[in-house]
Amino acid sequence: MRVLIPRVQQAQVDVAGLTIARIEHGLLLLVGVAHDDGPADISWLVHKIVNLRLFADDAGVMNRSLLDIDGSALAVSQFTLLADVKKGNRPSWGNAAPGAISQPFFADFVAALSQKLSKNVPTGEFGADMQVSLVNDGPVTIWLDSKDYV
Repeated sequence: MRVLIPRVQQAQVDVAGLTIARIEHGLLLLVGVAHDDGPADISWLVHKIVNLRLFADDAGVMNRSLLDIDGSALAVSQFTLLADVKKGNRPSWGNAAPGAISQPFFADFVAALSQKLSKNVPTGEFGADMQVSLVNDGPVTIWLDSKDYV
């Protein structure tokens, strides 16, 4: 799994002109599911995401986690994070899991994250043409790939 994580002052997802999900102060999670991901990838990523110290303490140092600040997370499935652009100019999507696999996997990721945060994690609409907007805070943006660690 790959997750691109902007720290945000706010983020929202619109589909067909309607806002379907929105958060204030927290993390936007753009999530790509690979064909060879498993439960260990979810577990590692959820633990890492909720404990990453990306928020300022009283001294202005990034020393607080999403759990510490009771922040929110917004998760959006994004298969394009698995793009392979080594050959030619057209991305290959061969590393991305097909929807029949990635959709329930993404749902399991969101459920595990919601449980760790003890709050609902809003999401985009799987497979929809979404407009994702954010106010990147900092800017702070982190890239995680579970295959680098699991």
